[in-house]
Amino acid sequence: MPADQYSVLGNAPGPEELKKLSSDDMHLTIENLNAGYGKMVILHDFDLFVGKAQSLCLIGPNGAGKSTILHSIYGFTNITDGAIKMRENDITHLSPNEKLKHAGIAYILQDASIFPNMTVEENMIMGGFLMDKSSQARDQAEKVFAKYPRLSERRNQQAGVLSGGERRLLEISRALIMDPEILLVDEPSIGLEPRFIEMVFEILRGLQQDEGKTIIMVEQNAKKGLEFADIGYVLVSGQLAIAGTGDDLLQNPEVGRLFLGG
Repeated sequence: MPADQYSVLGNAPGPEELKKLSSDDMHLTIENLNAGYGKMVILHDFDLFVGKAQSLCLIGPNGAGKSTILHSIYGFTNITDGAIKMRENDITHLSPNEKLKHAGIAYILQDASIFPNMTVEENMIMGGFLMDKSSQARDQAEKVFAKYPRLSERRNQQAGVLSGGERRLLEISRALIMDPEILLVDEPSIGLEPRFIEMVFEILRGLQQDEGKTIIMVEQNAKKGLEFADIGYVLVSGQLAIAGTGDDLLQNPEVGRLFLGG
């Protein structure tokens, strides 16, 4: 859909408006970010503000730059301008491994990332590959297994035999081994049956509400993502077009017409 068809969404909100959507306990900020791949710039002067234990969902058409935001936060893109900060610490140019080990940011990929020929337990322990001792990863895996009996029951089975929902649960659980503060979640519902979609969002809701995780999500199912999230951003052509609470965007008639089938 041509970008000019999104002009009805109004003027893009500025940093001060975006800050009002986040809590006073600011956790992660992006300011004036220009980023992309190689010489191709995808994001243009992009801002983002999310507070501790809040959830933010990025929606928009394919190619709008949603996943590029997650990639930039995690260190997968070429950043030419702007800054990414966690609290007051500039993490813009840290490597992905540094983001995971030292900044407490974990990335749950969109594509199936489990190792199908390894057991569920072996997959879990792989989540602690940056830990100093393998015993630390095993200890942490036991804590996660205790939280999710569904996985614990299958710990000795090859991961390749899991259902789609169980695989997504394993991917989320593996990301918890390093006990991250921030979870970047790329398309959690993609390819899942409705009953598993509900399960995955319930797990994410528990991580946010019960464990204080901050969640930044890309979700093609805009209605489901906005129902879940505290904050919603609509992206168009690498720029922010509109932002609001998840509930406000669900009620916005133009967002509904363009993204919710209304």
